[in-house]
Amino acid sequence: MHPMLNTAVKAARRAASIINRASFDIERVKVTEKGHNDFVTEIDQAAEQAIIEVLKTAYPDHAILAEESGASSNLHDENENVWIIDPIDGTTNFIHGFPQYCVSIALQQRGQITQAVVYDPTRNDLFTATKGAGAYLNEKRIRVGRRDRMAEALIGTGFPFRDKAALDEYMQMFRIMTEKCAGLRRPGAAALDLAYVAAGRLDGFFEKGLQTWDMAAGSLLITEAGGIVGNFAGESDYLYKGNVLAGSPKIFAQMVNLLSPFAK
Repeated sequence: MHPMLNTAVKAARRAASIINRASFDIERVKVTEKGHNDFVTEIDQAAEQAIIEVLKTAYPDHAILAEESGASSNLHDENENVWIIDPIDGTTNFIHGFPQYCVSIALQQRGQITQAVVYDPTRNDLFTATKGAGAYLNEKRIRVGRRDRMAEALIGTGFPFRDKAALDEYMQMFRIMTEKCAGLRRPGAAALDLAYVAAGRLDGFFEKGLQTWDMAAGSLLITEAGGIVGNFAGESDYLYKGNVLAGSPKIFAQMVNLLSPFAK
């Protein structure tokens, strides 16, 4: 395992220990609403700080982009190493005791994601990837699914929970995809959904309005597992635009064909 990936795994496990302890008495966790249907807990913040502590101890000069604390003071265009962190992707699930959430950590070097960890503490599923070295689930190599027809594909998605004005557009997409695929699933943690595409548990995934930390680690897992990630037009600028579409190559192409009218 690459030394930087090994450090990220250590950080993810440190955060997961905080999350797991809190999950045993979830009613005691303090919850704050950042915005409509957008929650943060004291556990998100504690887990994020634990991750940052591990990463900064190993790499004090690296920059940080994290969901709760934002960008570190040394985050700028000249910084070659940026850790992108989501301490709990799926916070709403977590505070309801719904076991579908994860820790997501990625390293971006000179604009490219080179290391990725998505860790599901409820199942002890550790997804990892290093650019050029493949993607793994609990140290076993993973590949995207082999299905090549949308009619047989299980597709993941996410609802527009912040911007309700986007709901009408989403319902159009929902109808199109429901008519064309074998089934749609909305578990509620995009980073984990992307990891599931990498492992072949889902054949594809689409969502609008995501943040960089929702997608960074999962995107590398998918490409290293033989899949493709892009925006709704199939282009590569998804990471900072927020609209993502992913899948095995043939499923990805069919999804682009269906969803490209919604690319704007």
